[in-house]
This record gives sequence, structure tokens and C-alpha cells, in this order.
Amino acid sequence: MMNIVLTGYRCTGKTTVGRILSEKLGWPLVDTDALVQERAGKSIDGIVAAGGWEAFRDAESAVVRDVSAGSGQVISAGGGAILREENRRAMKSGGKVILLRADAETIWARMQGDAHTGAQRPDLTDKGGLAEIQGLLAERRPLYEKAADLAISSDRYGPDEVACRILTWLKVHDLV
Repeated sequence: MMNIVLTGYRCTGKTTVGRILSEKLGWPLVDTDALVQERAGKSIDGIVAAGGWEAFRDAESAVVRDVSAGSGQVISAGGGAILREENRRAMKSGGKVILLRADAETIWARMQGDAHTGAQRPDLTDKGGLAEIQGLLAERRPLYEKAADLAISSDRYGPDEVACRILTWLKVHDLV
């Protein structure tokens, strides 16, 4: 068995699609952001406030390494997990990496409609908002693409359709 690792920027549907895949496959869903918060006993915002983004990224790397060593899981990786080479290697060694893509405007609209995002996740740069998303997507896109075994648009398809397309791809390649 292997893992299915969902990557992509914030609000591209990793956790939502992950829940659907988890249910359909009968595999547990592991949300790395949630596990980082659970282990730290505080929110992402709290971790960043206490130790900066580097402290969060260190905790995230430990979680990615630990969960990637397992199998038969759907893993929803934090949007920035892809930034570290060690995380990309761990995710690829433990399973198939599926990139969920969305354009900056879609992500921004989803973030504005999600109270959890604003309350739990601080801005990543001093730009904030749509400008931040556009800039970070441009920076991260090559890393996401390089790590991905499959990429699917989550702004073009709803979560059920995205999950269905992932399952079809996995079956065609005899992976599940």
C-alpha cells in the first residue's frame, strides 16, 4: 500500500477532497496542518507568533516525515510543505502526490468565505490578500509541478469530481 498526498496552495480543496477520498477508499485522512497544531497544542497563528514561520516549518517537516513513513493514508499536506526538499522527498517516497490547482482569484474568494482561514492562518507575507496569493503561487508553482504525479484543477471541478478523477487515475494505473 501507499499514501495519496494532496498538495496545493491554501483553499485549493485538499482537506475537502481528502475527506471524500478517505471515505471512498476506507483510508484514514491525515491533515498535516491539524497534526502540527495538535502536537504543538496551539494554532498555526500561535506557533508562528511564538517562534516565527521557521518554527512552524520545522514542526511541519517533522509531521510530513512521520506521516509519510506510514501507508494506506490520504494525506492533506499544508500548502507550504512543498517548500522544503526533505518534505518533497518524503511525500514522493511514501506515495503518489496529487496537486490541486486553483487560480489566485478563486483562492482569494475561498479565503474570504472561510472564517477558519483568517482566524487560524496568518498572512505569509507583508503583502496579504490577492497580491500575496499571486506572488506565492508564482514562486511555488514550479515546486508543486515538479513534485506532482498528477495535477487537477479544483476551480474547474467541484470536490466530488476532483476526487472521482483522482480515483480513476489511481485505478487506471493499478495503484488502488
